[in-house]
Amino acid sequence: MGGNGRERLTAELSVESRRYMASYALFNQAVADHLKLHPTDLQCLNLLSLEEGPVTTGRIAELTGLTTGSATRLVDRLERAGYVVRERDAADRRRVLVATVPEKFAEFGRMWDRLGAGWYTLFEGLDDAELALIIGHMRRTVEFTGKQIARLRSGALDTPR
Repeated sequence: MGGNGRERLTAELSVESRRYMASYALFNQAVADHLKLHPTDLQCLNLLSLEEGPVTTGRIAELTGLTTGSATRLVDRLERAGYVVRERDAADRRRVLVATVPEKFAEFGRMWDRLGAGWYTLFEGLDDAELALIIGHMRRTVEFTGKQIARLRSGALDTPR
């Protein structure tokens, strides 16, 4: 594909990427509103569902990019909403872990299942190579976004490269 075709596709990708990100942010806000949560709290629940078990508030700060103080306030909100509890680490009684509440998390999962029921149908017509391409794109995007978040938070964006 020549320069013009590539430029056109790159411009289209830029527009559709912006629509995609806005769509996801608005969807996230709508789900959070439905659950009476802050959007960051909702994404924290999402990230906690990917963890192997209870985590420290420090780990929640790492996962979300929040300061430990902000992560503590986030855990406070999730605890008030019934999604998590704080418990002492059996191996080290000085450590406090944040554990999800199974019943509340199951309720969260059922709501997510109802919303995502059509998700897999979006990919039915794709072959394995196309699915692998999408997965690769998502992984690269997560990595790139993490770097951009760190750049924004460090003030490096204000510094010429």
